[in-house]
Amino acid sequence: MALRAVRGAIQVDRDDRDEILAATTEMVQAVLERNALAHDDVISIVFTATTDLTAEFPAYAARQMGLVDVPLLCTREMEVPASMPRVLRLLAHVETDLTRAQVRHAFLRGAAALRTDLLQ
Repeated sequence: MALRAVRGAIQVDRDDRDEILAATTEMVQAVLERNALAHDDVISIVFTATTDLTAEFPAYAARQMGLVDVPLLCTREMEVPASMPRVLRLLAHVETDLTRAQVRHAFLRGAAALRTDLLQ
C-alpha cells in the first residue's frame, strides 16, 4: 500500500447549510467511488471553502457519512481576485495500491472548469 493524495472540488449554488452538506457528501463519495476506496483507506481529509461559504463546516458532512474516526480539518481558501466563487475543495490522504497516474480526482459541477485536464 502507498500513501496517495486525492483532490476534489465542487461549486455550490449558494451559501446554504443543506447545499454545503449535500455538495460535500457528493464530492467525498465521488473521490471514494472513483478510486475504489473504503472508509479504512482514508487517513485524513483537509477541506477548504471559499470565503463566501460560511453556513456549515464541510467536515460535518463527512462525519454524517460515517467518517467519525478520520482526522478532518476545515480551512479558508485564499482570496484571489476573479477566482471562482462558492467552491469547496478537499485533499484526502489515502492508502491505496493505485499509482499516482491511476488516482482519479473529482472536480464536479462548475468546479470541473478548474481542471479541464482531468475530465474523463
